[in-house]
Amino acid sequence: METKPRDLVRRTLDFSAPARVPRQLWLLPWASLHYPREVAAIQNRFPDDILSCPSFLRRDCRTEGNRYLPGTYVDEWGCTFTSVQAGIIGQVKTPLVADWSRLDAVRPPIEGLTLDVERVNAFCHQTDRFVLGGCCPRPFERLQFLRGTEQVFLDLARHTPELLVLLHRVHDFYMQELEVWARTDVDGLMMMDDWGGQRAMLVAPAVWRELFKPLYADYIDIAQRHAKSIWMHSDGYILDILPDLVELGLDAINCQVACMGAQTLGAQFRGRLTFWGEVDRQHLLPAGTRADIWAAVREMKAALHQDGGVIAQCEFGPGASPDNVALVFEAWDRL
Repeated sequence: METKPRDLVRRTLDFSAPARVPRQLWLLPWASLHYPREVAAIQNRFPDDILSCPSFLRRDCRTEGNRYLPGTYVDEWGCTFTSVQAGIIGQVKTPLVADWSRLDAVRPPIEGLTLDVERVNAFCHQTDRFVLGGCCPRPFERLQFLRGTEQVFLDLARHTPELLVLLHRVHDFYMQELEVWARTDVDGLMMMDDWGGQRAMLVAPAVWRELFKPLYADYIDIAQRHAKSIWMHSDGYILDILPDLVELGLDAINCQVACMGAQTLGAQFRGRLTFWGEVDRQHLLPAGTRADIWAAVREMKAALHQDGGVIAQCEFGPGASPDNVALVFEAWDRL
């Protein structure tokens, strides 16, 4: 009898020899707009083993517009994004807290705490897939959305006290939201922040450890107290902080393996951390040959897999070839 997806993922996280490598396609709306038939074929041939639970709320969050259509979109925090291309979320051009006199304009989206637990639990019970919770703390990125990226870096350099006030308001809300989700029947919880550039961290690791590591420690503690696995996404070169995340008890990381090197990551973290993808979306998914894709998957498995510890994941987004996306999952299934 074939192992159920939920058990495959659990055994992967536990390094207890799953029958195969679990898989998950990250699908941007851009791909569905440009390649609807190819997307359907990939999903039919390689169904996901991991799902994200919808946010079943008793009170809807206050938003305006569509985040994936050209124009403006106001998110649940009141941040206005401007987009010029369908299928891709835009950027914040006019931050809500452009100056500190606007600090009290920040309104955490308390509607996000009105979770319909019965509907969430029903969703989890009606599927045999591994379910991740529908919230995602992202304190560093939320600061940027509220304050503006350039200004956040200046605030960090200047040790601006108001930035800490804003950060703790954001963090307090995320703690409440994560607690609500942790009390449901989801299998795992997720958090994210993009911390890396192409070759180095966006901030000094010491700054990260002083200001942000304690926040992630709080999120991981919530997950562990409620017996949930904890997952994280972070783009770019983040090798400097991976030991800290392992120390805190992170279960799975979605990161750009190619920025750091599969062998480098494997030498330090094989058997200690599950790598939730990913195959290089900067070069290989858009323009790699069949041989390139097979070689990348083969290297990842050899370097990172140890009776588990790897999830076949890649992102189908702008520029990616549908043939290469399909080939990623074919290679993982056959190796």
